[in-house]
Amino acid sequence: MSPSLSLLLILSAVATASATTIGVTYIPSSTQPPPEQVAATFRSLKITAVRLPVPEPSVIRAFFYTNISLFLSIPNNLLHSISTNRSAASLWLYTHVVPFYPRALITAISVGTNVLDGDASSGDGDILLGAVRNVHQSLIDLGIRKITVSTTFSYVSIMMTSFPPSSAEFEEPINNHTLKPLLQFLSETNSSFFVNLYPYFVYKLRPEIPIGFALFQQQPYNFRDDAITGVRYRNLFDLMVDAVIAALTISGHENIPVVVTETGWPSYGSSNELEAHPIYAEMYLNGLVCHLRSGRGTPLRKEGVAEAYIYEVFDTNTSFTNQAVMRVETGQRWGFLHPNMSMKFKIDFSGGFSTNGMPAEVVLGLLTLVFGMLMF
Repeated sequence: MSPSLSLLLILSAVATASATTIGVTYIPSSTQPPPEQVAATFRSLKITAVRLPVPEPSVIRAFFYTNISLFLSIPNNLLHSISTNRSAASLWLYTHVVPFYPRALITAISVGTNVLDGDASSGDGDILLGAVRNVHQSLIDLGIRKITVSTTFSYVSIMMTSFPPSSAEFEEPINNHTLKPLLQFLSETNSSFFVNLYPYFVYKLRPEIPIGFALFQQQPYNFRDDAITGVRYRNLFDLMVDAVIAALTISGHENIPVVVTETGWPSYGSSNELEAHPIYAEMYLNGLVCHLRSGRGTPLRKEGVAEAYIYEVFDTNTSFTNQAVMRVETGQRWGFLHPNMSMKFKIDFSGGFSTNGMPAEVVLGLLTLVFGMLMF
């Protein structure tokens, strides 16, 4: 174990815990209520942070004076022009930030999402770094210094190893070519590391993982031990977060805050995805909220992640692969609200915990039985 990682473990034991900011991902569409009504519902649900992957000006305006923080994203197809011409960065900011800030509490901008997909050899890494720097400098030129600028990665695209977490490292060549200079930039600008992190996909790829471990269920044998550090992990989310933190530490940037830009569990999937079920989605989301609100953090970082955004508010027919958060496979539904604004299942964003009390393995057994009877 490296000296820096050993130091991180010691510091984490005495750090003061604080609750994580929990937000949601909101992608508007014509089949949903108007943004003003959605914003009012968020306030009633005590949701204090919203991520807007499609930051339409009319949607940003709907959050005026709500005290709900906004996390905006710049689409990937604009990165080349923004990287090569700072005026393109300024133009985007004059459209999506300047008319609204600070009446709309914009706190972060992701310059692209999953741009590299683990491959930095095509020149996209240089484009990404240039775009991030130009957006940051354009904000400074405008006199705006309180908006974090970074870019978003997919967990499975950047991690070379993830277990045990203490041995985790970033994938090459993305690490040397892109991540190291990006991490230096984030450190210099007091910015955060953005990552999409889905225990559901890791669980589907690793059948030896108990489903209760992925669903925050406190049941016997729902743990994994890091043999190097002796740390015991009680849920898959913390294990994945600590893998990122360990990789940051190995890179010499252990203090950069981590923001989980997407996480969730599908309530519906294809016919062979029995785990994509409302009961499990409710278990995961309530377990996640309860865990993050507790302020317990993770074994390697007592303050845990700085922010975490639940994917997503409404079903948008967004598709994923089982290996990475990439839009190629259809059929899954991730939303927790119906279009009429009623909840699919109860989530207490203030930190309460609501499940039916049955262990996840018992629920899975019952669902398997029912599914088998229907197929028969």
